[in-house]
Amino acid sequence: MREHVGVVMASVCSGALLLCCTSCAARDAVASADGVERLRVKVLEALPHDPQAFTQGLEMAGDTLYEGTGLAGRSSVRAGPPGGRPTARVDMPAPLFGEGITLVGRTLWQLTWRNGIAVERDARTLKEMRRVRYPDEGWGVCHQRSRNRLVTSDGSSRLTFRDPRTLGTTGDIEVTENGRPVTMLNELECVGDAVYANVLLSDRIVRIDPATGAVTASIDATGLLRESERVDGSVLNGVAAVPGTDQFLVTGKFWPRMFRVVFVPEETASPTRGPRQE
Repeated sequence: MREHVGVVMASVCSGALLLCCTSCAARDAVASADGVERLRVKVLEALPHDPQAFTQGLEMAGDTLYEGTGLAGRSSVRAGPPGGRPTARVDMPAPLFGEGITLVGRTLWQLTWRNGIAVERDARTLKEMRRVRYPDEGWGVCHQRSRNRLVTSDGSSRLTFRDPRTLGTTGDIEVTENGRPVTMLNELECVGDAVYANVLLSDRIVRIDPATGAVTASIDATGLLRESERVDGSVLNGVAAVPGTDQFLVTGKFWPRMFRVVFVPEETASPTRGPRQE
C-alpha cells in the first residue's frame, strides 16, 4: 500500500515517529484482555511549531531537538531548542524528498522516500558527509543502541534491521497485533528495547517488541490538534523522547503546535487536560 490518500498525502511518505513509555503509570497499566496495553497522551505543555514543516522525523539529544521534513523542494533537517528557532538548518535540493532521521554518535542519518539514497550528516553542523545507496522506500528510522543497529520502516507491516554504518540489511520482522499484521508503519522511535511507530493517517502510535514483532501497547493521541488548526495533510507524525525524563515531544505534519506529553493508562488520561494546553 504505497500511495497515500488526499491531495497532499498523494505525495507523502512517512516520517518519523515513534515513542516510548517510561512513566511509572504507563508501566503499571493493566493490559487489556488481548495483552496489549491501552494508553493515552496527557498534555503537560504546548509549544510553537513551524506550520510549514512537513514533519518526517523527530529526535532529541541533550537539549537539542532534531527535525527532518519532507516534500520535494521543501525538505530540510533542523536542530535547535524545542519550541524555538533552529540554530542550524540545511535544505535538501529537489528532487530529494526527505524522510525519517536518527542520530548515531556524532552523525545523523536522513532517509529519502523514493530517491534511492540516504544522507549521512555531521550532527553538529548538519553538513552532508556522504550519500549511501538505499534501494528501499525510506519512511522511518531509529537507532537501537542496545543492539547497535538501525530499525527502518517502509509503510508496510515490516521493520528492517540495518548496519548503522553501511545501512546494509541484517534482518527483518513482521509487526502484528493479536496475530494480524499492522500496516502503514511510519516514523519510528527507539527507546531501550522497544520500538514505537506512528501508524500513518491515524492518531495511533504502537509500541513494538522488535524481538517478536508483537505490538505490546497502543497509544491513543487523538484530540491534540483543534479542528480549526487542521489543513490537508496535517497528520500526527513526530515523537521524540525527552532525555532523562518520562516525557515526549509530539507533533505532526503542518502542525502549528508541538506538545510535551506523558503516556498514561487510557482510563485516566485526557489530551485536553494539563497546564498550558491553549
